[in-house]
Amino acid sequence: MADGFALEGALTRLVPTSEDDLDLLASWFATPDFVEYWGGAPKPREEVAEKYLGRRRPRVESFLVLAHGTPVGYAQYWHADTAEGGIDMVLTAQARGRGLGPDAARTLLSHLRGNLGWRRVTVDPARDNLRAVRAWQKAGFRQVSCEGETLLMERRLTE
Repeated sequence: MADGFALEGALTRLVPTSEDDLDLLASWFATPDFVEYWGGAPKPREEVAEKYLGRRRPRVESFLVLAHGTPVGYAQYWHADTAEGGIDMVLTAQARGRGLGPDAARTLLSHLRGNLGWRRVTVDPARDNLRAVRAWQKAGFRQVSCEGETLLMERRLTE
């Protein structure tokens, strides 16, 4: 795990990923239930290294999601412009249904609004991933459109 800044939530802590996280992330992204709604197919180790270890900073920021100090998922945010962008997140099967996803999302939203001045954030869960849709709704996102199998949800950060 990276030694850089961490984002503190009520139930989760988000820490930037680093090269030291490759084994963990490669094992997660090789698991069918982890990637079921993240492209649908296990990711090769090289792709995990390229995309999820922070090598795309500053355009994409990558985090491990921790619960009680234990890694339970991966989250990232990406910039569309200076005031908006998107979030992607996936939790391990054991971490789902415990309120960790909405907490991690709210933690990222607080950072994006308070530290980066973002005004709008989007997510695009699969329409049939009802658990994720409910989690995003709990974090304050609302559906704005549906294209094929994907929903577009947004959270305005003006309040």
